[in-house]
Amino acid sequence: MATKAEPRKTLSPRELHTIARALADPGRFGILQHIAAEACTACSDLRTAFPISAATLSHHLKELVSAGLIQAERRGKFLDVTFDHPTWNA
Repeated sequence: MATKAEPRKTLSPRELHTIARALADPGRFGILQHIAAEACTACSDLRTAFPISAATLSHHLKELVSAGLIQAERRGKFLDVTFDHPTWNA
């Protein structure tokens, strides 16, 4: 039995610009690669993996969320981030 494929997401020019701007920063791109390699990544794991301040990491994560490349979910005082495959595939 064949299943229906989900319709492919289409990005607007503004969304493409936001994604390109987010990926232009080499450090941010490295963070995105780290997030994409796992099903779910804790913010504390990112702090361990990248020698940057909490404020800088927070800024990078906000840019990646704004670009739609990751999703962030609060779990109490913790933050879990996941890679957004539909946006990347678009």
